[in-house]
Amino acid sequence: MRHIVIPALTLLISVLTLTSFTNNSQTGSWDVLFDGKSVEKLRGYQRKDFPLECWSIENGLLKTIPGVKNTDILTKQQYQNFELQFDWKTSVGGNGGVFYNVMEDAKHEAGNGNSPNWLTNFEMQLLDDIGFNDKEPKRSAGSLYDLIAPKNKVLKPVGTFNTSRLIVKNKHVEHWLNGRKVVEYTIDSPELNALIQGSKYKDIIGFAQYSEGHIMFQHHGQEMWYKNIKIRRL
Repeated sequence: MRHIVIPALTLLISVLTLTSFTNNSQTGSWDVLFDGKSVEKLRGYQRKDFPLECWSIENGLLKTIPGVKNTDILTKQQYQNFELQFDWKTSVGGNGGVFYNVMEDAKHEAGNGNSPNWLTNFEMQLLDDIGFNDKEPKRSAGSLYDLIAPKNKVLKPVGTFNTSRLIVKNKHVEHWLNGRKVVEYTIDSPELNALIQGSKYKDIIGFAQYSEGHIMFQHHGQEMWYKNIKIRRL
């Protein structure tokens, strides 16, 4: 009997150990980037401070201010493998986005309505699909901007918070919107490279050249609200 039980017990311990190791290697503790009050872990693009002249904290929400010279904000820390979660809502016709692997190479030209990195980095699009004038699916909310249209998407009405997740691990990327995976791709894969070659990015030198960097929230000029922004390393 002991010859049967002991190997089984050893196998059980080995499985539990492997499971525990796998979970621990994949999941770090959450780091809150915005808790409704502090923006200590964020700053302006190519700035050491936070641009309070164009982003405000109102009723526990982080909000873009329209009608000013817009400045994007980014994480002070850099990330390679991570999971980002946050809630967001937009005004009518609102436009925003989240970029990753951002390095501050591009000159920031405030007030142009676009991020300095909008043509050199992958972007998870945030948008009012109904009120914004661009109706192309691959530039709609949840998309990999201008490359992959979201599938199985449920977008909540304007003025209602959506929940998004951006997962990047070992070049595998997933976009989640309101509990549904809407985009999935692998960086440097033949499929993605073919999409890039068929897009406006094909002739841009240095497009998506970095494998790690800052995470950046775009100020596109319209009103956007954010809350519950947190991240963990994978």
